[in-house]
Amino acid sequence: MRNRFFLLCFLAIAWPALGSDTTADEQALWSLERAYWQYVEKNDLAAYSNLWHQDFLGWPSVSSAPVRKDHITDWITSQTGKGLAFKAGEFKPAGIQVTGDVAFACYWITFKWVDKDGKGAAYTLRITHAWLRSGKDWRIIGGMSMPEPGKAAK
Repeated sequence: MRNRFFLLCFLAIAWPALGSDTTADEQALWSLERAYWQYVEKNDLAAYSNLWHQDFLGWPSVSSAPVRKDHITDWITSQTGKGLAFKAGEFKPAGIQVTGDVAFACYWITFKWVDKDGKGAAYTLRITHAWLRSGKDWRIIGGMSMPEPGKAAK
């Protein structure tokens, strides 16, 4: 009985520490991922472009081939050029791994491209970004996205 009491006390004290493995780097990277979508929503292409490493290579779901940094805003301008506005929805982290100066973030984002009446279909993408730390800054060096498969109709 006494051992159970000590075990319960230990778990009560240790539980918050056991449940929080989020490091400062992980928190900073999740903040950068959320800022990414805020920049798209504000159509702030300069701030958005600043998130990307000069040597970036990735494969967005809207591209038939991998792209480099000089084409990273194409998916935005192709829609805003039609008069559509980006509206971010749910941001749902799936996992993150930081190893030294390299990090890999995986998550889902739901969004809409809306017309002047605020109408547009919702899409959910799976996103992966590889981040590289340079000094105190993190930059996206690689990534990939794909549409989340639709749920089967019941």
